[in-house]
Amino acid sequence: MTAAFVAAGIGIIPGIAQAAADPVPVAAGVAEAIAEASTSEGFHSPAARTIRTTLPTATATATATEGKAEETAKSAAPQKAQAAQAAPTAQASPTEQAALDAGANPALAVDVSGTSYTAHGIELTALITSADFTLDIVIDWGDGKSDTATAQGNHELHHSHTYEKSGEYQVQVKVTDAVNAVQATNGGAFLTPGADFTPHTPTRLLDTRNGTGAVAGKVPGQGSTRVKVAGNASVPAGATAVALNVTATETVDSGHVTVWPGAGYDRPDTSNLNYTAGRSVPNMVIVPVGEDGYVELFNGGWHPVDLIADVTGYFTRASASGYTSMTPARFVDTREGRGTAHGKLAARSTFTTPIGGRQGVPQNVTAVALNVTVTEPEGPGHMTAFSGTGPVPTASNVNFVPGQTVANAVIVPVAEDGTIKVFNGAWSPTHVVVDVVGYYSPDSKAAFLPFAPFRTLDTREEAYGWPGGRFRAREFITQGFTPEAAAGVEAYVLNATVTETRGTGFLSVAPSPYALPADGEPATPAGPRPGSSTLNWTTGDTVPNLVQASDGDHGVITFWNQGHEDADLVLDVFGVYQTK
Repeated sequence: MTAAFVAAGIGIIPGIAQAAADPVPVAAGVAEAIAEASTSEGFHSPAARTIRTTLPTATATATATEGKAEETAKSAAPQKAQAAQAAPTAQASPTEQAALDAGANPALAVDVSGTSYTAHGIELTALITSADFTLDIVIDWGDGKSDTATAQGNHELHHSHTYEKSGEYQVQVKVTDAVNAVQATNGGAFLTPGADFTPHTPTRLLDTRNGTGAVAGKVPGQGSTRVKVAGNASVPAGATAVALNVTATETVDSGHVTVWPGAGYDRPDTSNLNYTAGRSVPNMVIVPVGEDGYVELFNGGWHPVDLIADVTGYFTRASASGYTSMTPARFVDTREGRGTAHGKLAARSTFTTPIGGRQGVPQNVTAVALNVTVTEPEGPGHMTAFSGTGPVPTASNVNFVPGQTVANAVIVPVAEDGTIKVFNGAWSPTHVVVDVVGYYSPDSKAAFLPFAPFRTLDTREEAYGWPGGRFRAREFITQGFTPEAAAGVEAYVLNATVTETRGTGFLSVAPSPYALPADGEPATPAGPRPGSSTLNWTTGDTVPNLVQASDGDHGVITFWNQGHEDADLVLDVFGVYQTK
């Protein structure tokens, strides 16, 4: 197989090929998982916290139309300034408060709560207590935007809003009784569930060979080690997830490695990478950070191994870089002279290639999601992709042996001039292929929302709606993903595992150009056969890999067996990038 047909997906706790206990329909499972992941954050400010103020008669009359005026006058000012404008009026003095309580409509108050069912959305509920008077309501969302409503007496108000970017916003509900010249204000701070990405110069956090980040010495079989992430190596304490390049090395037998959040989470029955004796195997992992700031790495083999972890970026619930998926685009192919000089990359050599401003990637990207492929290497070694400025990092992205074609996923910071570099760490030349599968930028809106993984397909089991039988050679499986409740999904974080292989092959994942047929209608065609792949296998392999996969305009993803022998396919869903 040539490298023209090779690519790799980015992983977040990929699952091993095991049967799941409770099959979940894809669309229903996605909607439920997003809801459970996003509703963990919110606020509630009870009516007792309401701030009541008296208004001069003229002011009360003016505030009756305040909402329309605010909507016209507010501009995209800095968020801090908007928060200051949204701050409640100062508390009345004891004398003034006594007068308020004794006056008309003394019960006027508002109970405010906000929650979310998406990465950037808020669902607000305001319970208004009032005598039977007309009320004018202004909801200030804290981002320079507001909504208005009217009510009569006691009222339950429901409004929703979508923020453009991740972050914390001061939400305020202001209820005005113009007749009695009294106003009630309440609200709270809302933190969006979705997280934005910040690239990080590749930095080693863990190396059990020399004691970096943990006690020196191999991790025993069926044992684990912990590494500090949040608050370490310039990763902020508030990081919610981290992008790590994890490598298993000095292996003496086959096994797997599982990476999962530290305190507060149970170790899942999944793996991030599979290794064999005598091979060094890296894989990109995006994993939530534990409540104590750590992540844990489990050696699922029966013999000790050394483990290495390099941070390449992190996610926080603050405005940074969102994600945009794209059809994989080839930027470099040394066999053709595309993106760099024609011919193999020499031993211990580096090339620089422009990314920003090319083939649909904007100029202001902060990082790119890549597939880096090595093919026709003349000796063993490793490959490293990194920012177009700065020294070669100690991290490696792809490890290879002579004659091997191997690909791996990489998230790479992009220099201010829009370039990245690729270093051949081997003592022999090799060809290199680089495909861009997505990018992170301040203008990209999709935030990362991880959730509890669930299995949606296992061709070894009929329980998943699959009629049974293996994943046939040169054929495809199509699944619908996006339910109505999951609008705004930019990409899914999926784990695809191929197992029980009987030959060489590769798996391709692509959005379908067609909608799913209605019940009773004939099946739709699959669309053009992709030329890239998510993972590669040889006879007898079990190969897991994840891909950030778009489901296109119809909410449908197609999975292709590009090999010439049947295999089995297992699919797990781990999270989404969402704009809503």
